[in-house]
Amino acid sequence: MRLKSEWSLLLIVDLQAGLLPVIDGGGQAVAEAGWLGGVASALTIPVWLTEQYPEGLGHSDPRLLEALPDHQLWQKTHFDAHAEPDFAGALAESNKRQIVLCGSEAHICVLQTGLGLLEAGYEVYWLSEATVSRRAEEARLARERMVHAGAIPVSADMVAYEWLDRCDDERFRQIHKRFLKPRASRPLRFF
Repeated sequence: MRLKSEWSLLLIVDLQAGLLPVIDGGGQAVAEAGWLGGVASALTIPVWLTEQYPEGLGHSDPRLLEALPDHQLWQKTHFDAHAEPDFAGALAESNKRQIVLCGSEAHICVLQTGLGLLEAGYEVYWLSEATVSRRAEEARLARERMVHAGAIPVSADMVAYEWLDRCDDERFRQIHKRFLKPRASRPLRFF
């Protein structure tokens, strides 16, 4: 199951300013999600963000919003974003079947959203270095559960290169120069 740019959507769940200070690896998650979101936007792949109870948890982290000027924002009350009728309807209409999923908290909203997407027949790709919880153990358990349920664990680089598919066109050269080349020296942490 290879990711194809024309079938993909990047879904960033609840990377909210009020929650991130207590999230283990929250800063890295924002950086990785923002980086991949930039690649997605350059490739005209939709980027969707969700927010859970923004009155209490704040809105999406400003660094993320700055990195993703072209995104669609969804407010939700269900932990599973796909349980929101407007969200589910818009996703079905998008004809995107491959959902690259990340965010916080891994063991609550990201997990339940991922399970909901799998139940609805979508391919779910768990973006490991951008899916975090308050405790690393909870993020690890969520990843394991999602993989057992059928999700595919991926890194941001894996996703970017699969979306690009080839290196002999102008699209690759532009994205390589803007996103891939500067990234080569950044360390990653996986759960």
